[in-house]
Amino acid sequence: MKLEAVELLRLNVPLKGAFRTSFSSINTHQVLWVHAITDVGEGWAECGANERPDYSSEFHHGAATVLKEFLLPDVFALGDDLNAEAVAPTLHWAKGHRMAKAAIETAVLDAQLRAAGVSLASYLGATKARVPAGVSVGIMNSFDELLTHVEGYLAEGYLRIKLKIEPGWDYEPVRLVRETFGDDLLLQVDANTAYTRDDFDLLKRLDDFNLLLIEQPIEEEDILGHAKLAAYIETPICLDESIVSADIARDAIELGAAEIINIKPSRVGGYIESRKIHDVSVANNIPVWCGGMLETGIGRAANLALAAMPGFTLPGDTSASSRYFEVDTTEPFVLRDGHIDVPTGPGIGVDPIREIVDSYTVSQEWVRAL
Repeated sequence: MKLEAVELLRLNVPLKGAFRTSFSSINTHQVLWVHAITDVGEGWAECGANERPDYSSEFHHGAATVLKEFLLPDVFALGDDLNAEAVAPTLHWAKGHRMAKAAIETAVLDAQLRAAGVSLASYLGATKARVPAGVSVGIMNSFDELLTHVEGYLAEGYLRIKLKIEPGWDYEPVRLVRETFGDDLLLQVDANTAYTRDDFDLLKRLDDFNLLLIEQPIEEEDILGHAKLAAYIETPICLDESIVSADIARDAIELGAAEIINIKPSRVGGYIESRKIHDVSVANNIPVWCGGMLETGIGRAANLALAAMPGFTLPGDTSASSRYFEVDTTEPFVLRDGHIDVPTGPGIGVDPIREIVDSYTVSQEWVRAL
C-alpha cells in the first residue's frame, strides 16, 4: 500500500448543549479529521485533540501543523512499504504528539482494512456484536439541572452514569444522584486531574456512595500519588490521562496506582497501542473501558470496535450520537436496550455523509508526497 495524499479537514460541529468539565466548557466540537488517499482506497480518522491544550498538551491546530511538517512526510516516504503497523515505528522519533500520530495511523488502518474487506472489530479481536453504553454528565449550573439530565439519560436506557466533578462540585452532587436514583445505579465520577494530594480526605468521603470508580483524581504525572490514594480510599482508582502507552500501564498497575484503566485510543497513539494496553491489563486482571473525546461518528465507530474486545468489562463513554449532536457526520449510532451495535463493515464500518461534513467544514487542506 502507498499513501498518495492526505486531506486535513477542520470541522465545527454544534453540540446539543454546553459540555462542562473541570477544565473547560464548550458548545461546539471543534475537530480535525484526517482523510487518507492510498493506492488501494481511502481511510478516515478523527484526531482527539481539543481546540485548546487543556485535556492534554495537544490541540487541533498544533496537530495539523505537526502532521504537515513532520509526520506525513515520513509516512509518505514509506512508499510501497506502507501499512498501519509500520506507522508507529516510523514516527517513534517524534516525541509525544500521540493524538496526531493516532489520526494518521487510524486513517491508514481504515484504508488497509477496507481494501482487505476486514472490519476494525475483527482486526482488533473483538468478541461482542454490541457494547453496553454509559453516559458522561458534565458539571451543571444547579443540582436540579443535574438531576433532570441524569433522569433523562436513564429514561433513554443508559446503563451507567459518569459525573464530572471538581472541588466544590463533588460530594453533594454525587450524594443527590445516589439518593435520588438508588443503590443499583452504576455510578462513577471523573475529576480530570482537578485534585491534589492535599485532597485525599475529601476524596475519601466519596467512599460513602459505592462508586464503580473515581477517574483520574490528581495530576497525570503523579503515578505514585495515585498509588497512595488507592491505598487510602476504598473507591477503585481509574487512570485516564496518566496512561499514554502499554509500558506506562504496566508500571502503573505494578505500583498499585491503576485498579481500572480507561483506554482512549487518541490519547495513547492509536488502536494498535490500545490493543497492547488491553492485553497488559487483561494479563494483570485489571478491567478496562473505552473513554471518549466527544467524537463524531467517524471516531465513535472506531471506539465501538475497540470496546467490543473481551477485556472491556465496564460500560464505556461510547454514547449514542444523539447524546451530543442533533446531526452527526455519519449515519447516527442509536442506543437500543442500553447497548450500541458495533459496525461490521470493512474498516471502521461507516462513511461520512459528505453534504453534512461540508456544512460543518471551516477549512480544508491537501498534503501530497513531494
